Amino acid sequence: DSGDEGPVPHEGRALTQGVLKTLASKLDDLSTCNELIGKHGAALQRSLSEFEELRGSADSTDKVKAVNERATLFRITSNAMINACRDFLDVAESQSRRWQKALQYEREQRHHLEETIEQLAKQHNSLERAWRENPTSYTGAERSQEGDASDENDEFFDAMEDSAFITVTASSDIQHKRSGSNQSMMSGGMSNDWTHNENDTSGTNHMQLRRTRRSRIPDKPNYSLNLWSIMKNCIGKDLSKIPMPVNFNEPLSMLQRLTEDLEYSELLDRAARCDSSLEQMCLVAAFSVSSYSTTVHRTAKPFNPLLGETYELDRLEEYGYRSISEQVSHHPPAAAHHVTSQRGWTLWQHITIDSKFRGKYISVMPLGNIHLQFHSSGNHYVWSKVTSTVHNIIVGKLWIDQSGEIDIVNNTTKDTCRLKFSPYSYFSREVPRKVTGVIEDREGTARYILSGTWDDKMESAKIVDSSQGCGGSEGKQKTVYQTLQPKLLWKKYPLPDNAENMHFFSSLALTLNEPEEGVAPTDSRLRPDQRLMEAGLWDEANGQKQRLEECQRLERKRREAQANQALEEG
Repeated sequence: DSGDEGPVPHEGRALTQGVLKTLASKLDDLSTCNELIGKHGAALQRSLSEFEELRGSADSTDKVKAVNERATLFRITSNAMINACRDFLDVAESQSRRWQKALQYEREQRHHLEETIEQLAKQHNSLERAWRENPTSYTGAERSQEGDASDENDEFFDAMEDSAFITVTASSDIQHKRSGSNQSMMSGGMSNDWTHNENDTSGTNHMQLRRTRRSRIPDKPNYSLNLWSIMKNCIGKDLSKIPMPVNFNEPLSMLQRLTEDLEYSELLDRAARCDSSLEQMCLVAAFSVSSYSTTVHRTAKPFNPLLGETYELDRLEEYGYRSISEQVSHHPPAAAHHVTSQRGWTLWQHITIDSKFRGKYISVMPLGNIHLQFHSSGNHYVWSKVTSTVHNIIVGKLWIDQSGEIDIVNNTTKDTCRLKFSPYSYFSREVPRKVTGVIEDREGTARYILSGTWDDKMESAKIVDSSQGCGGSEGKQKTVYQTLQPKLLWKKYPLPDNAENMHFFSSLALTLNEPEEGVAPTDSRLRPDQRLMEAGLWDEANGQKQRLEECQRLERKRREAQANQALEEG
């Protein structure tokens, strides 16, 4: 076995070609045998038909002899086919182990080559940096040891396979020189509001709670239901038009799910205190990613709001904001959402959900833009959401993924940010749920690199230098960004205890459906089917859900009739 770990290229190539020729020859034999079986089988069938017609005649003896001969030929050909199949299988099995070792060897070679390229990139970066510090007196012999020493302190983050850039973290001495020379935002200086201090809880939501709200809901019942029996006739249809039992829902409406985006509203509070628009963009980008952190285990479908249904969340005492949302269209489903904060920002959005069932997975595509404006600076940000996909609908454990790109634009300063949500791939060596991004100023110059995952955290790193690197896997030239040490922008809160039995709700989600006095009669908290489901009474919830949907269908028909009558009357 040890002799096969490092195969000789020429011998391995010759052996592989020989095996392929043998397999091709065996395949030709199989094809020939197949043709003969078809030919002799047809002849045997004709003989049997003729034998039936001539039964009892004088020629029956000759016909019986002919049938026996053709049956013998058919049996011989069948045996040859079986033997050829056995030979083909034996050859394939005998070479399977050798091919597996050859494949493993190629993988190890590729990994070694990638490590070598990474080391070369580090050395090139350290040499270039040393030359820029003192180009006149630099010699290779004098600087080689200094470059190697500083290179050990550098941190190298390779980009994704399809990314257009590579980041290299600058060494501590370079950071000190740059940050000491200019404390402005463009040279890496950070204001107190921008720097995230985990020990400072004055601006966080958790330390400002003034009202005790519920921290748990009844455990989810363990009801089994075959999803495929319901969905098999719905392939390619809009999910909003498919009647679904509450077994596949969670006890929240889509309006409440939209409000759940405010789980990390303190990011916007911090952004409102930023003097620099680029620093502010970093926090806005982190906020746009944080809205997906609660979905990693949430594969259930929220309730479709009824037309005219509303939801109001008043958190002025605790978090300084008030949120109002309304279902303004039923087909296609569309919702309007508006949030006003006493801490310097306003957010609004109009979202239409387009969902399709594709057999193995469900795609949910939010259509529409999210707007965010800060009161003091007037900066107006606009972005949209990415596609959410729920996999393993037919068989296996359900899991959700986010994929696509988010383009955030500051319409006031023309700063931009492009975030890429990498789809999960079984064959990729990248971190699952990875998010990367670049923030550019109005001139198109890259200023910050963003990295992290949509289910855990996001970090930003200030760019201090950039250069053109080597070509990527597809021949595209990558940009190498030299950055300062990354700073934490956002970190996901841990889920409450027993969350797995409470639909994996976060602390905010547990309070969204909590009964409150003084809400509108159309508020989602007052839906009887949703309330019964939360209490674990799923059969009763299904009955109420069907009743509400039927009432809505009748109401829609009444409105359509009124509209047609108005058109006829002019």
